[in-house]
Amino acid sequence: MAGESEDTAELRLPQSDESLRRGTSSLVEVELAGRSDPGRVRANNEDHFLIARFERTMKTLGSNLPEGEVEARYAESAYGMLVADGVGGSAGGEVASRTAIRTLIELVLDTPDWTMPFDEPLAERVLQRMESRFQKIREVLVERAKAEPSLRGMGTTLTIAASLGPELLTAHVGDSRAYLFHKGRLQALTHDQTLAQSLADAGAIPQEDVAHHPSRHVLTSALASRGAFARVDLRRLRLEDGDRLLLCSDGLTEMVPEKEIARALATGASCDETCGRLIDLALEAGGRDNVTVVLGAYRIPPEAKPA
Repeated sequence: MAGESEDTAELRLPQSDESLRRGTSSLVEVELAGRSDPGRVRANNEDHFLIARFERTMKTLGSNLPEGEVEARYAESAYGMLVADGVGGSAGGEVASRTAIRTLIELVLDTPDWTMPFDEPLAERVLQRMESRFQKIREVLVERAKAEPSLRGMGTTLTIAASLGPELLTAHVGDSRAYLFHKGRLQALTHDQTLAQSLADAGAIPQEDVAHHPSRHVLTSALASRGAFARVDLRRLRLEDGDRLLLCSDGLTEMVPEKEIARALATGASCDETCGRLIDLALEAGGRDNVTVVLGAYRIPPEAKPA
């Protein structure tokens, strides 16, 4: 009965979010945009992209603990960007890139524990999960092609970037690319997995010949419905205030030189405007392939940086 216990108390709801304690990742402001265009030659678009935000939150609805003992609300925020460029024919390539993204989403949502933040040794665990998910995506593509013979030989590139606060993780298969624009300089974060690039890495041809080599489009690794396991390149680095992160299909890099890409990123225009400008540059140069760009701009206050 009420009154017989000294431990009973009325639930008190927080009156506002003034006592919000955000995780350091939530202090980072991220502007994101993406665009995709079939180009001027191809009838369909085999490129697909995804931009997503992941949150781990807690909001206190009531408690009899002393005020300030627990946070009214707590949040960590992570951002994901990815580009997939399908290969294997008009229908197969489109299905492969779309299936890869859908499968990845299902795998992420089915993960029982989201590892946040990305500091050591947790970052290594997240990277290992990324690699495992890439292989599972490939298995799904293999099974899909077995069930539908018209899709045999389909495959896709897949380039992913995941940021949590200033920490950035990337995973990459194929020749879609990730770039970091840092203090006016464009830095490639990925290495093309093509026969031409392999020849350059082995010293068989000069690096400057790769862009025009006949085998520059021959992939040495992809998420494909046939062949060996995909070779997944993994990377971890730290973002700084003012950085811009670009993911794109080879429909951009085949048409637009890196110096022109850097010039577009340096204008300071919004991410959406910059994506539109990059698409226009690729189309003006001929638009011989589908072209997809995803761009993120980061504002990282001092208090969000690791000690």
